[in-house]
Amino acid sequence: MVTPREPGEAGAVPRERPRWRRVLATLGCWEAEEEPRGALTGARSSLAPAAGEADAEAPGHALRFHEDARGAQVHLDTLGCTARRGASFHDGIVFSQRPVWPGERVALRVLRQEGGWCGGLRVGFTRLDPASVAAPSLPPFVCPDLEEQSPTWASLLPEGCVRAGNVVCFWVNRRGWLYAKVNAGRPLVLRKDVLMGAPLWAVMDVYGTTKAIELLDPATPWVSSEEAEPGFKGEECVICFHNAANTRLVPCGHSDFCNSCAQRVFRDTAKCPVCRWQIEEVALVKSQSPEEGSREEKPSHVDADGALL
Repeated sequence: MVTPREPGEAGAVPRERPRWRRVLATLGCWEAEEEPRGALTGARSSLAPAAGEADAEAPGHALRFHEDARGAQVHLDTLGCTARRGASFHDGIVFSQRPVWPGERVALRVLRQEGGWCGGLRVGFTRLDPASVAAPSLPPFVCPDLEEQSPTWASLLPEGCVRAGNVVCFWVNRRGWLYAKVNAGRPLVLRKDVLMGAPLWAVMDVYGTTKAIELLDPATPWVSSEEAEPGFKGEECVICFHNAANTRLVPCGHSDFCNSCAQRVFRDTAKCPVCRWQIEEVALVKSQSPEEGSREEKPSHVDADGALL
């Protein structure tokens, strides 16, 4: 196994001028991280700023896929921005060409899906320097193969998130929490165990139903005005990221889910996915218009088998 690059090695990633922060903040791709309350504070990353400082500035070079370290089935375009998997459902591992700073968003678009497989795109970070990896030595899967062979932390995105056309952003904060956000949805915590203190490269697995992905340039306005103001037409369900969030859980009041997902949660666990409070009722909330606000319908009850009463 190849030894990852040690922290403090020559050739550290330079800091970029402040203009990048303004551009990325406008796109929602580099924003101040609200640290979770009560989280344990570990050792500070050598790439992270000291306490009280803002997050590190974005590096000067846009992210691309590493041209040499890639799975046996991966084909890259000439710019190194698009990765397509050939035959089968595995051997789709790709890396960023440079380390990623804590708080820096890795943005990609799902270009193509392929039916007949189970599961899809995996995303995460690794201390394994792709420049020191021989392509034939890469395992077929990032989870669990590459994780077992190297200091790598990756996760499968929730079902329904990886659809053709969706924009996925993922990042790791200074406490080692791996986040992901789909389109204009809310950030999801995927993992809380990424070890900081050494350079981290982004790693993606073009796996299963995910056939092709494209890295996005943060300087390009890929977030449409419609996505930037999701509250006008209604938030997306935080479970499927596909249907509108039109359902309120009673008594906790959380309304971040579509009716289909809420009914499935009610049937399976009867606990709110946000606060874990016991669900007693599920109520549909239909929006009339931006001026009229919303109207809550009579709660719908289900029996033990999930049938409406």
